[in-house]
Amino acid sequence: MRMPRDISGSELTKLLNKFGYVSIRQTGSHIRLTTQQNGEHSITIPYHNPLRVGTLSAILADVANHLGFTKDELMRKLFEE
Repeated sequence: MRMPRDISGSELTKLLNKFGYVSIRQTGSHIRLTTQQNGEHSITIPYHNPLRVGTLSAILADVANHLGFTKDELMRKLFEE
């Protein structure tokens, strides 16, 4: 699946709610999310519009690794459902 080019930090935050990620704090233009699903995991998302492709790719790879998906599986679950 092709990486979306126009997703913002706020949109990604909302999409990650499907996997139990909730915002715990915001410092400047970055949001810290955490989940308890499959053990505790935290990520930081820049609140930029749009997110850079490399930044988005790294965030998705980290989340996919924690949840036990491939990055493509995670992208399908986030962007196609």
